[in-house]
Amino acid sequence: MDEEQKKQVAIFRFGVISDFVSPARLEWGERTRLLREKCAREWQIPFSGRTRLSPATILSWVRAYERAGRRLEAIYPRSRSDRGSGRALEEETALALVGLRREMPTGTVRSLIRVAQQRGLVDPEQHLAESTVWRLLKREGLMQREQAPVDRRRYEAELPNDIWQSDVMHGPSVGVEGKNRKTYLIAFIDDMSRLICHAEFYLSENLDAYLDALRQALLTRGLPRKLYVDNGPAFRSLHLHHICASLGIALVHSKPYQPQGRGKIERAFRTVRTDFLPGFRGESLKDLNEALDAWVRNVYHNREHRSTAEAPLKRFASHSECLRPAPKDLEDHFRKQARRRVAKDRTVALAGRLYEAPTLLIGKQITLLYHPQDLARVEAVHEGQSYGMLRTVDLNVNCRVRRQQGNLKIHTEPRPLSGGKLPFAGRKEEES
Repeated sequence: MDEEQKKQVAIFRFGVISDFVSPARLEWGERTRLLREKCAREWQIPFSGRTRLSPATILSWVRAYERAGRRLEAIYPRSRSDRGSGRALEEETALALVGLRREMPTGTVRSLIRVAQQRGLVDPEQHLAESTVWRLLKREGLMQREQAPVDRRRYEAELPNDIWQSDVMHGPSVGVEGKNRKTYLIAFIDDMSRLICHAEFYLSENLDAYLDALRQALLTRGLPRKLYVDNGPAFRSLHLHHICASLGIALVHSKPYQPQGRGKIERAFRTVRTDFLPGFRGESLKDLNEALDAWVRNVYHNREHRSTAEAPLKRFASHSECLRPAPKDLEDHFRKQARRRVAKDRTVALAGRLYEAPTLLIGKQITLLYHPQDLARVEAVHEGQSYGMLRTVDLNVNCRVRRQQGNLKIHTEPRPLSGGKLPFAGRKEEES
């Protein structure tokens, strides 16, 4: 790896161990729980095909980082001391393989070993590991493949809201209920004008936080034609794909570990780090977001941008006639979906609640559309047709429902009262 690649790996490793090396003191059992969670999840590890991390690996990074005085260089990937030495090969065998490689510059290592044994250049009884031969040829510079240069070109959208770039930046820690919590800045930037459509710090970078930021960006600046994002878990969710498709927004993902295409949002994040964060003096998440909003509106949007030579807000507003406003039912596009089968008593369960569905849907699979924060409004959809909002089950009302020849009638007559006497009290007195 070159120095830049090692730095990317070290930044990834620090993101994994940041909870263990932060100044905040972890409560009893919290370290074990965090370690278990990090080992259970899947990671996108730079320059590696692996997706899992072991407890020993994570703890070794923590020890190396702390022993070196909390220096990032301590968790750079290190090359093996014997890498490429090929000590398992005798000198004559190594020379024979190197000479044969020059005759077969495009052959695979496996084919190279087979031909060497057939020609008698090496002992047919000798076992040659492909990895050992590969390291030998790599050391001699005989495994390099000519790669065509990548055609990367600078681009800029023609009109505002043609393309939005979006990403997440790790922010500072703030006080939340007496504890230090890490923040994450979720932001959207218009490619043509460099206007920040919306930016807000959250305590998580999960899907719910991202959708909340996206909803506010759409309400404030209208609908983009394309949304250009990273490959993180939140950006790959089916729910986000469905929202964008229903609003006519093309969701485009950049290639893994190639952030060059998202250069504008990365440049905006750098401006936040250098111009905004050094001057922030608040302590809470609310203080952080209020200060960020004031900085974006009063400073960033009205300051001439170096690339466009115009203020972002002025450049964005110059073509306001091309903007596509958000629909009035925007909130409905953000509803979650759940598949349920209607029971024989025409009920469906959702988030611990029972709802009554129409009789026609008994035994059928339906889709429930809902907002987690408003479970009183749950819509039932079957085969593309809406059956309206469902009502929660009222067991007391259902207890008084009488069925007469297929019709339902609620019995509302008051029950006779006993006057405080126990049932059958009079009969017992007569018998006595």
